[in-house]
Amino acid sequence: MTRVAATALGALVSLVVLVLAATVTLAPAAPPPRTAETAASAFLVRITIPGQPTVALGDLTWPNSTTADVQSFAYPADGSVLSVGRSRAAIFASPSSAAASQSFSEVIVVSLFNGEIAAGKVTASVSAGASARSAGAKAEASEVQGLRVLGRDLPSAPGTVSLDDWGSLTVLSSDTGSRKAGPPGAQAAVTALRVRLTADHGGLPAGSEIVIGSARAVAVADLSEPPRPVRPGASPERPTTSDGRPDRIPRAPEPDVGGEVAGGPVKVAPEVSARLSTGGYVFPIFGTASFGDSFGGPRPNIPGGWHHGEDIFAAEGSPLLAVADGTLHTIGFTKIGGYRIWLRDTRGNEFYYAHLSAYSPLAVEGRSVQAGDVIGFVGDTGDAEGGTPHLHFEIHPAAMAGLGYDGVVAPYSILLAWRRADDISFSAGRIYVPTGPGRSTTLPQPGAVLLEAADIAATSGLVPGALEKALQD
Repeated sequence: MTRVAATALGALVSLVVLVLAATVTLAPAAPPPRTAETAASAFLVRITIPGQPTVALGDLTWPNSTTADVQSFAYPADGSVLSVGRSRAAIFASPSSAAASQSFSEVIVVSLFNGEIAAGKVTASVSAGASARSAGAKAEASEVQGLRVLGRDLPSAPGTVSLDDWGSLTVLSSDTGSRKAGPPGAQAAVTALRVRLTADHGGLPAGSEIVIGSARAVAVADLSEPPRPVRPGASPERPTTSDGRPDRIPRAPEPDVGGEVAGGPVKVAPEVSARLSTGGYVFPIFGTASFGDSFGGPRPNIPGGWHHGEDIFAAEGSPLLAVADGTLHTIGFTKIGGYRIWLRDTRGNEFYYAHLSAYSPLAVEGRSVQAGDVIGFVGDTGDAEGGTPHLHFEIHPAAMAGLGYDGVVAPYSILLAWRRADDISFSAGRIYVPTGPGRSTTLPQPGAVLLEAADIAATSGLVPGALEKALQD
């Protein structure tokens, strides 16, 4: 047999090994141990060499460290074993009776052993949620793009492939599981790429291991939480003061609070610079966008039957910006809004973003953001699926909190002003007050209704029933 023929045969055998090994079945899903607690962890790179200290990059454990941002990394200094470009990671955990956690790591432009293994982008993204009502976890947003192994393009399907006679590569090893009781819990873990050496190679000894992109999220419902105290003489369903006025008017951010466990996909946020008004507000989409004035129009799938906001059309994936300094809350999926998020500014005004395609790493429950920060991306999720990508945007002034979800103003004139970086009062927005049996035609005086700090902003929107529970407490 000629040398050329032998080489071709060897390549064919290697390719068959790659294809067959990639069909390996991963371990079955399992719930977290009953003694586990709500937690999250992630790392970007971990290199384990027998007899040497572990090399770790972007190692995060809640709550000690929550974010990592690395411009580039090489090991050793010449990058002959590993080199990566821009890499980011973020984690979040919220222990409670409606527990939730998220973990995300992304590594860009990966090269192992001088290009013998390469990938354009490696992402590990998981989330978990658990409550008395339900529990679940997701890892579907994890992926490996542009994977090339030993000179051949390889689909990034989960499995293990052979690396000639010196090791193996495992792609997207994952484990998710949940249980409904004892206590309710869910977990998800993903390792995007794992290289194990069975023989010396590239300057590393046999037994060495390289892991790139790892994320883990665990949520365990704490059902021992005491109920929220109620003022003496008040009804648990509707607390009141001594003179009969509502003691706490719970926010009802949207009519479809039910939905799926998990917060949705997370993408790395681009570095953008937005032009703010002197009052500190900014237009909610970065880049080209268009909108009309559809506030108050008919919407049969919304209680009340009218459009509570404005649809701002832009290319899918366009960055969404925090319109003001404030706090993010109620993050997750609903049947109508799709992936959505709420922002409460420092004055108590609320802003609703819906139909997102993904979130940024900043989009975690209770996170403080500044005007102009990227919090998500334009999409078509929820009842907008299959339509033109757009942002459904609402403005709920603090002075109108007493109207619940109907306490909203037309965003059109306000959006025009923000696009010019001008200042404008929320009173400039047209108010739509529905009339009919049982509906009021008058608005509360500004400042007449105040929200306590313990409203639904402290409740995770990642778990079905969490907001409903908050409104019942």
